[in-house]
Amino acid sequence: MSRHGELSSEAKGATEKASPSGTGNASAAARAEDKNDPERLRKLMEGYQKADRAATTELVERLSPMLLRFLAGPVQTRPFAEDMLQDCWLRIHKARHSYREGTPVLPWVFAIARHTRIDSYRRRRRIDMRESSIEAKSEAFQPAAKPAAAPDLDLWRLVRQLPESQQEVIRMLKISGMTVEEVANATGTTVGAIKQKAHRAYEKLRNLLGDGGGVTR
Repeated sequence: MSRHGELSSEAKGATEKASPSGTGNASAAARAEDKNDPERLRKLMEGYQKADRAATTELVERLSPMLLRFLAGPVQTRPFAEDMLQDCWLRIHKARHSYREGTPVLPWVFAIARHTRIDSYRRRRRIDMRESSIEAKSEAFQPAAKPAAAPDLDLWRLVRQLPESQQEVIRMLKISGMTVEEVANATGTTVGAIKQKAHRAYEKLRNLLGDGGGVTR
């Protein structure tokens, strides 16, 4: 079997065990911190580059739950998120030799994950538009009432009005369910900087909500 096939199987198995939930008790938080240990991740990544099977398996199992939470959006189904996760791991696999030994792993991995999510959403949007066009043609003579906007989706539209860096923090913290520490590691910054961005984002959202912001009430 090819290395691509091996990776796909490992990613699929890890994905099935990954949980999209970001909640947990103190012991769960401690386990998450251990899984994201920078030095351990660097060693695993270097082993992965050398086709070390054990290192590859452990790396996939450590990072898949966090990547799955990051890739899953507010309206995405679990199967769609899992498809994105496998696509993300294939991209990581193809780009593995571009990782520079000794550098932080999470910022490198999440840069690939961001591109995976953007490309997947664009593909999904094109498919949805084609399906909507077909449905519109078949229902051209059937009047239909305009569905009411969902509050959660309206809130998501408000988030899109934030600066990109603040959007990313909100997606990771509130939509993906990642911890502040996970976000800091993933973006290569500090916990303090993430808290500051989150605070500014919340203030901006409160102002938008206070102005009406388009949210259904």
